[in-house]
Amino acid sequence: MFQRHGKAIIDKWNNIRDRQVEYLKKLEDGKGAGSEAKSIKKYIYSDQLGFLQENTRERGQLLALAMVEEETRRYRPTKNYLEHIPPLNLSAFETEIMRSEFERMQQRLPMDVLSMKRYELPPPPAGKMTDIAAWTECVENSLAQLEHQATRICNLELMVEYGCEAWKSYLEVLVQLVTQAQKQLTTMRKQIQEINWQRKNMQTQGGDKLRNLESSWVGLVSKNYEIEQACAQLEKEVARIKAEKKIKSL
Repeated sequence: MFQRHGKAIIDKWNNIRDRQVEYLKKLEDGKGAGSEAKSIKKYIYSDQLGFLQENTRERGQLLALAMVEEETRRYRPTKNYLEHIPPLNLSAFETEIMRSEFERMQQRLPMDVLSMKRYELPPPPAGKMTDIAAWTECVENSLAQLEHQATRICNLELMVEYGCEAWKSYLEVLVQLVTQAQKQLTTMRKQIQEINWQRKNMQTQGGDKLRNLESSWVGLVSKNYEIEQACAQLEKEVARIKAEKKIKSL
């Protein structure tokens, strides 16, 4: 008794699960169809069986991967399709600074400390404290440092005044680029979906054509068989008539 009820429950669950999977498949196939997808009637237990959607997708992915592995195992490549492509040059875009930095990292050496020598204002050496040329060089160095700092202050003032607007313009350009990229991505996905639908329709039409041809072939073979049987029957009838004529002539 318990076995009979258990089997009935399992059969009922299998039926509900199969109908939910079939409903999900119809939804997946009708995504690119627009109005056709809206006309699909929702399964009554679809909301309660939402956990099957992920399991179905994962099962389909695993099945596809298994088919790919089986295909690659069965049909080994007989030639290298990338032999016309030159080998990859990983150091093509490396600069001298990058190479030296990579070597430093491989040797695990510490990074060089930021040099502040250009900002120092040293006096003349002890032996040239009375040398006018040495003092002139120090003064020129000080003037160069002052000019450099004045230029930096000017740049900071310009950035305070125009930096926000410049960044706003830059961000607007970035937003436009992102929008264009998203539009291109949407268009590309739509084209891919249309190509997939065209392939599916071609395969469906090809399957229908093959079935029609097979049905026609079966009908023609059946007719040929019937004609052969009729010919054999007529040959027997002719032979019987000839035999009767021979008997009568005797």
